[in-house]
This record gives sequence, C-alpha cells and structure tokens, in this order.
Amino acid sequence: MKVEQLYTGCLAEAAYYIESDGEAVIIDPLRETGPYLERAERDGARIKYVLETHFHADFVSGHLDLAKKTGATIVYGPTAQPNFEAHIAKDNEVLKIGKVSIVVLHTPGHTMESSTFLLRDENGKDYAVFTGDTLFIGDVGRPDLAVKSDLSREDLAGLLFDSLRNKIMPLADEVIVYPGHGAGSACGKKMAKETESTIGQQKLFNYALRADMTRAEFVREVTEGLVEPPQYFPKNAVLNKMGYESVESVMERGLTPLTPKAFMAAAEASEALILDTRSEKDFVHGFIPGAVSIGLDGQFASWVGTLIPDLKQPILLVADKNREQEAITRLARVGYDNTMGYLDGGFEAWVSAGNDVETIDTIDAEAFTTRYAQKQNPVIDVRRNSEYDTEHVVGAINVPLDFLNRELAQIPRDKTCIVYCAGGYRSVIAISILKARGFDNLVNVAGGFKAIKESGKAELTAFREQRTEL
Repeated sequence: MKVEQLYTGCLAEAAYYIESDGEAVIIDPLRETGPYLERAERDGARIKYVLETHFHADFVSGHLDLAKKTGATIVYGPTAQPNFEAHIAKDNEVLKIGKVSIVVLHTPGHTMESSTFLLRDENGKDYAVFTGDTLFIGDVGRPDLAVKSDLSREDLAGLLFDSLRNKIMPLADEVIVYPGHGAGSACGKKMAKETESTIGQQKLFNYALRADMTRAEFVREVTEGLVEPPQYFPKNAVLNKMGYESVESVMERGLTPLTPKAFMAAAEASEALILDTRSEKDFVHGFIPGAVSIGLDGQFASWVGTLIPDLKQPILLVADKNREQEAITRLARVGYDNTMGYLDGGFEAWVSAGNDVETIDTIDAEAFTTRYAQKQNPVIDVRRNSEYDTEHVVGAINVPLDFLNRELAQIPRDKTCIVYCAGGYRSVIAISILKARGFDNLVNVAGGFKAIKESGKAELTAFREQRTEL
C-alpha cells in the first residue's frame, strides 16, 4: 500500500494518491490531471476511483477530466447531487482498492454532502482518515460555505459537532489524519502549519475536539470571528457541482502568443483585463497602463479569485518567459478559464515596440519614516483586519485588499497616499487596481510594514506608542 500527499502551497490544498496491488485512488485532485496520471503510470496502476470529499469552494477539482481520461468512477458521499455521472455512496459503504479498503463516512457540517474516507490496510486495520474540510490540523471546516443550503451556519456547525463526535473522534488515536487543507486556506480559521497529524494528537491540541466541550460551546467557537469568504468560493462550488470546460481547451486557448500590436488590439476589442503576473519588484519599475499586478510568486490564485469578480472575465497575460503555462494553469484552478493569450516576448517586447509605460512611485522604509513624521500624507494599510489590529502604523487607514473594490471611498483622491502591506506584494496589487480606477497620487512602501518596523526601530516604535496613548 502506498499513500502520498500531493500538496499545493499556493492554494494550501492537499490531494492524495493511494495505491494497492495495481489499483489507485485519487482524493480531491486539482484541475490539471497530469501529476495524477504520471504518478499512477510510475506504479503501473489503474486509477479506479476519484473520491471527492465535498463540492469544493476554493478551487475547481479535476474530477471530471481525470475520470474521463481514466475511466475511473467519481465518488461522493450521501446527499450529493452532482450534475454528472457519479457514484453516490451510502454511509459506511466500503470501496475495495487492491488489497485495501476505504470506508465512506458521511460527516455533514462543513457542507451537507461532506464525507471523510477511512483507509483500512491489508489486514483490515484502520490506518488513516482523509478528512477533507471536516477536520483540519488544529481546526475544523467553517460551516458557512455550503452551496444553497437552507440551514444557517449555526445549524451546520451543530451537524459538524455531531459528525466529529460520532464519526471521527471514536477512531483509534494512532489513525493518521490527512486533511484537505493546511495553514493559509480560507476554509478554516486557525489551521496549524503541519499537514498531517493523528487522531490522538488532535484530541489533545485541536480546540474543537475538547472532550468536555458542549454542543453550544462548539457552535459558538466555530462560528465566532468568521470573516466573509472570498467572492469566488460559491462560484467554484457551483462549477464543481455542475461541471466545467475541459482544462485542455482552456490551456490551448490561453497559450496563444500575441505580438504587442495584437495584444493591444485584443485588449481594446474585448475589454479584457491585462493581468501582469511578474513580481511586484519588476512591476513597479514599468507596466502596461491599466494592467493589474498579481504576481505568481505570492498567493496568486486566491488573490485572483478574491479580486476579479467575474469568472468569465477575458484575461490577457503578461508573464515572465516560460511561466505563461503556469499562470494559465493556476487561473484555471480557481475557475478563470477565459485567458485569451499572452504577450509574446513579455513586457520587454512591449517596451521595444515603443508603447506607453507606467511606473509606481516607491519609497523605502527610511523615506516613509520621514514623510510619516511630517503628517502630510494619508497612510493606507491594505493588510487584513486581524493584521492591522495586531499592530499598525498609528493613524493609518485600514482598507484590506480583500475588500478594496468596495471600499474605494475611504481613499482620498485629492492627496498623495502612501500604501503599505506586510511585505510589498499586496500594496502593489492595491495600487495597480487603484491606478486602473483613476487614482493617480499613490506611493508604495518597499518591504511593507516589516521594513517600516525594522528600519524605524526605536524612534518609529516610540512614536507609534506615544501616538497610541493620546
């Protein structure tokens, strides 16, 4: 028996490969099928099942393409109603894979169809449980992401309490816990950085599995402090339930090289969004007017899903050489399938063609300290509320990047605003969006709050503390 976790850091998502005696199972695959097909091929194994723990909200699963290519059966737990052929398993139904077996455990709460998969080894002993978004390491799934549920999040939290107590916690302490996500995912509140654990460890350290916890206490703690989920979550869940275009078609369309002239014509004809996926450090020194920066080396897919409201938005890519396919793949993972092509030769080709270029004024932390002391420029903090509440530059206006599009009124247009985030990635995204919406007087802080804090040292810290006391 082989069990492998296939973890994707950008989405903090874990898919799983299980193989026994020439038969394999994939649990919660991402959109692209290549990694799973190649893994099974190395073992000479046939993929028999594609198991889906639920209708995912934070990414588009690869279940449909993978099943089509392999002949595998897609399996959901009880109550799931997909718009395509799939096996809807009964609670406690057993699936045979080579010499091992998987028991389907219906564990509603995160969503109504949520199920976990209990792996038993060749001797019939419970070995590992694949918990999807029901149980994370140090956390549990949030109960407010179900697709068109008539139940309140409190109702779902109550069901989650029952599922954990009746189906998960009775398992032996040594059973390995393999969750659907790790730290950084918006599907939970406070996941640990580890991506696997055991039932026994979770009983000791997971706040939601306290033995003396009442149902009412669980509901209160699980629902407390939930922030609004990214806008693309329900849209991705619908795609996973209803079906979607083959990823090969998406890739073929997106991988169309365009000359600067053709790129400009396509942008004008289609009202496409120009998405620049280079690093924020490169972007500030020059970019196509109107382009939005979301760098591939950050939390690219989740920020695209958070900030671009229409999954069908036509997109034209600016990318570093040989990273175009990566960008299109990561867009497709969260349902953005309408990439129309990319700028052939990258940004350098645009410059060489003599086209207009914009830049972003950028200052270092020392310069920020000087300008901040003069109190002439509004300071905009685009970090999340929780980060801002922990520590921030006193007097800064908190406009989280997550909700920038609806909070534009908070940003003065008649003054030069200085913008910072934690390290510089999000502030450049924010400024690029603001510039595309007609805001001109914006200054970026290179290195963000981390650099401000380090370079300001005692003088800045003391000044911040002094102002806090007033």
